[in-house]
Amino acid sequence: MTDDREAQEDELLALASIYYQEFQKFGSKSGGEIRACVELPQDFKVAIRTGDIYREYAVSFLPPLVLNFELPVDYPSNSSPVFKLNCKWLSPSQLEGLQQHLKDLWEEGQGSVILFSWIQFLKEELLSFLQIQSPLEVYGDNETKENCSAEKVHLAQGDPLGQEASSMSDILLELLDFDEAERQRAFDNQVFSCGVCFSEKLGSDCMCFRDCDHVYCRACLAEFIALRIRDGQVRDLQCPHHKCSATVTPSQVKQLLSEELFLRYDRLLLQSSLDKMTDITYCPRQTCAAPVLLEHEGKVALCPVCAYAFCPLCRRGYHGTSGCRSNIPQIEGTEDGAYVQTPQKGEGLQALWEDYATGSKERKKVLEKRYGKGIFEMTISDHLSSVWIGENSKDCPVCKAHIQVRDSIVNIVVGALSSEHQGDGFKFHLSPSVYVDIVM
Repeated sequence: MTDDREAQEDELLALASIYYQEFQKFGSKSGGEIRACVELPQDFKVAIRTGDIYREYAVSFLPPLVLNFELPVDYPSNSSPVFKLNCKWLSPSQLEGLQQHLKDLWEEGQGSVILFSWIQFLKEELLSFLQIQSPLEVYGDNETKENCSAEKVHLAQGDPLGQEASSMSDILLELLDFDEAERQRAFDNQVFSCGVCFSEKLGSDCMCFRDCDHVYCRACLAEFIALRIRDGQVRDLQCPHHKCSATVTPSQVKQLLSEELFLRYDRLLLQSSLDKMTDITYCPRQTCAAPVLLEHEGKVALCPVCAYAFCPLCRRGYHGTSGCRSNIPQIEGTEDGAYVQTPQKGEGLQALWEDYATGSKERKKVLEKRYGKGIFEMTISDHLSSVWIGENSKDCPVCKAHIQVRDSIVNIVVGALSSEHQGDGFKFHLSPSVYVDIVM
């Protein structure tokens, strides 16, 4: 075995040991491929400009430079490696300058192996050599070579993968996707302490909240989220850390939960979002209950699923210009019955009223849509009247009507009465919801 051959095998063996993830040898040939990722400074950003719109994105990783090489028989004693350099985010002129600099490095150390020095240069000194600074602006194929300065990125025309990215958005998406994948890979290989059970676990068994960087093991976080979802709390699933406002994303929820529980989460999240929309109501048919978009005037609603036309106020069958039949008792199970019935007991009605009275404008609209505005107002009004009468009156000993006695004046409080009331020396007729004062 010649000295050159032995040096080549030692160098390839060293590369395979040091860069086992980045280096790939080409079979039995003395060549291979090295994917060198540039080391970026903290808070490095890439930017895209579309017309007057300018956006910046923080990244920790950029797609690697791909160095394909083959070692001649007389390398390293006489000949340089035969190589080609590709990169998605560098221009042809930048790649040409880099390749020339790699040749210069070979000539400076001719007679010695050079691949390791090339890799170190590409990883550590590329940005300073090309005078690339943050933010790195992304340009598409429509930019000319003359318009692409040293600190601006242009799609490398010679890169077959880059040729598939025909727009700035495609290029930017590739950069961001790669950054996301590398961030996750780095996270998976680290060890973290779960903020709930305090166990030491690999990142691959954990999940991180991006907005706060709090880390929890998947088992604890899945149990925490599942409990919230079973309780119907699907909006703004917050980080378990005390007073932390960071929220888990729907994609993270999908990774943690079973398919059945995620479907429940997805359904409740949609329901919650629709409840906040003022122009959405629901079909009152209990077998349908599909969301219905209200027209501009909101006098009639037509369910797109079952084609049922109904009044959005009383939630009964459409009644044209006639008033809502809110005084007709609800009949459970009928086709035009309300989808959600109001509570039947006083405690439930009082809780409903407190929810309405203390709620925001959006919450009040949600309740009005859920129970039907006309029925809701009538039911709450009757309940509050009953509460007031019960607290501020007593029964007449003769006819059991609600009365008040103040300064020798008897105030008879009537909710609904259609018969005559006869007392000591007086006779009168009462109509619904009136007060009759009798001077003693």
